[in-house]
Amino acid sequence: MATIAPPSPTTTAFPTALVEACLVAELTEAVRAFAKIKGTPLPATPAQIRIMPVQIDSIVCVDILCAVEPVLGGIELPEMVVKAGGYGSIDSAVKNMLPRIEKEWKKRNGVTP
Repeated sequence: MATIAPPSPTTTAFPTALVEACLVAELTEAVRAFAKIKGTPLPATPAQIRIMPVQIDSIVCVDILCAVEPVLGGIELPEMVVKAGGYGSIDSAVKNMLPRIEKEWKKRNGVTP
């Protein structure tokens, strides 16, 4: 009689690049909209926009989490993923939120660090 081994558990890796791209796109759109309203000129390249000093409100970042959730398979992210008080640039927001989002994703998917 043959013994059939149970299937090995499949672990999907956290989609870092997709989450980062989503955050950057949404934050850039928010910064562009704010600059348009205020009449503030923006740098010429996306890379320069990412590092330019600009105040990004934490409420804006919480709203942006809704765009990230589908990338994570519909996991609802808590507001605590966003630093209170907001951020001073797109890069600082991404650098702070990305590991916090990954931690929530791992917790919800049963992945231990």
